[in-house]
Amino acid sequence: MNRLFRLIPYFGIAVALACFFLCSPAHSLLIPSPQITTNDFFKFGVEKLLRSNYQEAIQDFSVAIKQNIKVGAAYSNRCLAYLQLKDYQNAIADCNEALNFTSNNVEAYLNRGLAHHRQGEYQAAIADNNQVIALNPYDFRAYYNRGMVYAALENYQQAISDYNLALTQTPQISSLLLADIYNERGLANFELSNEKAVMLDFSEAIRLNPNYYRAYYNRACACGRSGDNRGAIADFTESLKLQPNNAHAYFNRGIAYHQLGHEEAAIVDLEKAAEYFGNQGETVAYNKTLDAVNNLRQQLSSFSEIALI
Repeated sequence: MNRLFRLIPYFGIAVALACFFLCSPAHSLLIPSPQITTNDFFKFGVEKLLRSNYQEAIQDFSVAIKQNIKVGAAYSNRCLAYLQLKDYQNAIADCNEALNFTSNNVEAYLNRGLAHHRQGEYQAAIADNNQVIALNPYDFRAYYNRGMVYAALENYQQAISDYNLALTQTPQISSLLLADIYNERGLANFELSNEKAVMLDFSEAIRLNPNYYRAYYNRACACGRSGDNRGAIADFTESLKLQPNNAHAYFNRGIAYHQLGHEEAAIVDLEKAAEYFGNQGETVAYNKTLDAVNNLRQQLSSFSEIALI
């Protein structure tokens, strides 16, 4: 019961809405030309980025850059679209261009750090987040993102230190973002077997965000590891209310039922898990879950035969 839910770090992603204005010579024409300017394409790109039309946003920012290669904000925003499309190489290239125009561009460092992280380039990601902290020691996003990198490197103690700094530096942000930080700190504490801290962190994440299925799932795993199968079942149940197609939650709840001797309930959950594993193309998990179901059914059959005798 140790497949915990981690978050993809998104704290660096924010649309650079600051517009730029290009000076153009005045015309003496009585009827103005309807020509679409570089600034227009930039604004079109921002609008499409906010609507999650990433490919179209890239096209608009690219036109803006083609018309005026010195538009640093267009590179910054095109980077965001590339990040969302998981095109990390182009995202890094655009961040580099944005930094060529403004060397203290905090957002570019944050987003380049995210791209490096997702490519497994952890030292480069740490360096970018360090640069953000050097420019702004109160930017909680950099501490959070750097903590995520240290967690990926299995340096959980350092990850916890960074999550602590993120919590102390957080401005008046939403409770949902705070819940993310507590969830991640809980995961690091889980890896270090800090049992009391684990439960406190996941519980705080749930308090801040009662609809946080990841935190319910993770706390259920912590309960299961400590032998609290009833607590695990309760939290897996809450997680499934919020994410009904979570095959792993069904599987693990089935195991918890089995540990308590509730074999029929265990079989129901394991069969549901197998159904979702199959639908999601997870063939190995599907086959292993079916094997578990068959084994339980054989045990129940043996118990029935003994009872008949």
